[in-house]
Amino acid sequence: MATSTGIGIANLPNQRHKIVAKSGAHFTIMVVGESGLGKTTLINTLFSTELSPAKDYRRRHVKQLDKLTEVEIIKAELEEKSFKVKLTVIDTPGFGDYVNNRDSWAPIIDFVDDQHEIYMRQEQQPQRIEKSDLRVHACLYFIRPTGHTLKPLDIEIMKRLGTRVNLIPVVAKADTLTHADLDIFKKRIREVIGAQGIRIYSPPVEADDEQSAELARTLAAAMPFSIIGSTQDVTTADGRTVKGREYLWGVAEVENEHHCDFKKLRSLLIRTHMLDLINTTEELHYENYRQQQMETRKYGEPKVKKLDNPKFKEEEETLRKRFTEQVKAEEARFRQWEQHLIAERDRLNKDLESAHSAIKQLEAELESIQVGYGRGSQRR
Repeated sequence: MATSTGIGIANLPNQRHKIVAKSGAHFTIMVVGESGLGKTTLINTLFSTELSPAKDYRRRHVKQLDKLTEVEIIKAELEEKSFKVKLTVIDTPGFGDYVNNRDSWAPIIDFVDDQHEIYMRQEQQPQRIEKSDLRVHACLYFIRPTGHTLKPLDIEIMKRLGTRVNLIPVVAKADTLTHADLDIFKKRIREVIGAQGIRIYSPPVEADDEQSAELARTLAAAMPFSIIGSTQDVTTADGRTVKGREYLWGVAEVENEHHCDFKKLRSLLIRTHMLDLINTTEELHYENYRQQQMETRKYGEPKVKKLDNPKFKEEEETLRKRFTEQVKAEEARFRQWEQHLIAERDRLNKDLESAHSAIKQLEAELESIQVGYGRGSQRR
């Protein structure tokens, strides 16, 4: 039913806009990947400010004995045209930096689950005016530009992240690959993602808005996004000043779509789909977690920790027994090997002594022959 003059319903979006503009928004983004892939640089480039100082990776192997993936939280408030966004960046230094990266994803997964748990517990409280919310709205997973395909570690953590957050894979340092190699690399990654059933964020296609639908299809086709991060201003051959990296052959421009997908990634995260990322976190990932917990726990009951779970205790005991058996088997093998080495050493020593005796005997025979030959010469 419509009226000629209207009753004011059409003004509701304007009212909503005023409320949002006044209260602002908060956005939480997580970056996951090995050290040295430009995670900090990309975040600083995305938001055009130094949210986090550059790290010194020359000492990243000093903490090898810790073998722990850390979680660092960086908070900032950004303002553009009087609109404020409270930005939270979750960094994960230490991930994938060790020889044995088994379970290195555990602190990351635990952090994501813990934020859902904290928010759910806050919702159950009588007063919910001030709620702390660090639920991850988008997770950028940085893939090393090897030119081959995803590593087993990449597949394992992407499987776990894809069911918990809006996972957005990116190929780091795209300027280290040629265009042809980059296209092949991205195609292989997409094939592995499909074959392994990894869930990644897909922009919604709106049937009633062809322009938005075309943009969503373009963004989806570009995944994984190839990126170049740089906060440095460089001058191109034609005199333009741009953000990029300077090489002997020219300049790799951050915002040049012929060089990388930075503009597409920025559009997805900030300009066109930030609200959808927030809503998807709220309506899909958080609701899935909440439903799962409500089905397995009573109201107000604390979350069962892994250490308190009988299943995990049984698995831990089984692994401990298997480890003990393997250690004993290895010790027996080394003892046997040691005995073999001792026997081999004794045999070689005997052979050496025999050879030494034979050499002495030959020397004595040679000396006697020389003496006899000398006497014969004197008689003549």
